[in-house]
Amino acid sequence: MLQILANRTYRHLVLAQVIALVGTGLATVALGLLAYQLAEADAGTVLGTAFAIKMAAYVGVAPVATALGDRLPRRTMLVCLDIVRAVVAVALPFVSQVWQVYVLIFVLQAASAAFTPTFQATIPDVLPQEKDYTQALSLSRLAYDLESLVSPMLAAALLTVVSFHNLFAGTVVGFLASAALVVSVVLPSPKASERRGIYDRTTRGLRIYLATPRLRGLWAVQVGVAAAGAMVFVNTVVLVQSSWGLNQTQVALALATFGAGSMVAALALPRALERLPDRPVMLAGLAVLVPGLALGSIIQGMSGLLPLWFVLGLGYSAAQTPSGRLLRRSAHPEDRPAVYAAQFALSHACWLVFYPLAGWLGARAGLPWAFAMHSAAAVVALVLTLKLWPADDPEVLEHEHHDLPPGHAHADGSEPRTAGLRHTHPYVVDDLHPRWPGLER
Repeated sequence: MLQILANRTYRHLVLAQVIALVGTGLATVALGLLAYQLAEADAGTVLGTAFAIKMAAYVGVAPVATALGDRLPRRTMLVCLDIVRAVVAVALPFVSQVWQVYVLIFVLQAASAAFTPTFQATIPDVLPQEKDYTQALSLSRLAYDLESLVSPMLAAALLTVVSFHNLFAGTVVGFLASAALVVSVVLPSPKASERRGIYDRTTRGLRIYLATPRLRGLWAVQVGVAAAGAMVFVNTVVLVQSSWGLNQTQVALALATFGAGSMVAALALPRALERLPDRPVMLAGLAVLVPGLALGSIIQGMSGLLPLWFVLGLGYSAAQTPSGRLLRRSAHPEDRPAVYAAQFALSHACWLVFYPLAGWLGARAGLPWAFAMHSAAAVVALVLTLKLWPADDPEVLEHEHHDLPPGHAHADGSEPRTAGLRHTHPYVVDDLHPRWPGLER
């Protein structure tokens, strides 16, 4: 897997991602302490609102920002967004009112909502070979999992010698280092897309996404992933500390075990995906989440929680890590940023639903009911994935054009017929192919 780091451009980009993620992790810890300083007993409400603002920014801003940045060079856009995030991190230690936290969090996450899809859409252009790109997806998953493990430990070590305000300085350094690494490489420029209006550009990725069966299935997968992830991230602390009376170290151990399961799956996926299609791998991951969540309603003690969290981590990573491969093969290079932005927005819309649901159900109805309801949601996600994503999902499709005149450049080599022009090629939704064959209604 590590041989793809021989590609200098990709190496610098993945380093930029890792450093920015560590900086973001430090900011997350510091934000919690800042919320407590400003609101004390209401700190949980402040953090909950801040995370809701984060998800809302992800859902609403990503497609619009990608459309507005469509004409900007990718390197310029990524560097500018890193600088915006660094400026916000500089300002956060100086806030004195809760509303100021909310404003700055929105700006920070809006910049991230524009940065992440653009960054993700750049990687397939840097690594055009399917095998290399699959390895890059696994490395990206590992980066996210390592961030969730390393950042809290680093923050804890730093807090022994500095105040929490100084953690924001680490965030600033992370974003500036990310910008410097992006500046240090030349990024490939995809073919310029056709001039379109702002509405067309804003909704194009969503229209391509929802018109492509495999991507409809991917959205259903994201429902199951968010249902499982929300229960782990929201209710681990409730289980370990409130229900069982254990300490913060045990909370960290449980979350680390979930992350370890995710990393094991990410390491195994490149080899597995050389032999298996994406669909059965992702369905298997989703199928693991269903009984795992159901067992959560009866689990007692760390001896049961740790193996369950490890298995949930396996399913969580297997279900979502290959998603970039689906996005890559479902759009032309010039449309990839818009499609990645649609995936970013739609997946975070799932988290926007399940984050508060996991907390509300756990507090009002009890954790067993919360686990049962989220397991039911994962069942629905599994059924929808099977229905929306056909088992027979070839990239090359024979199809017919009813509105192309003979001699049209796109119809070169096709067989003229009275009913239209018929030919075969790798099929993606675009201006000439607005609907999927067999779904023309």
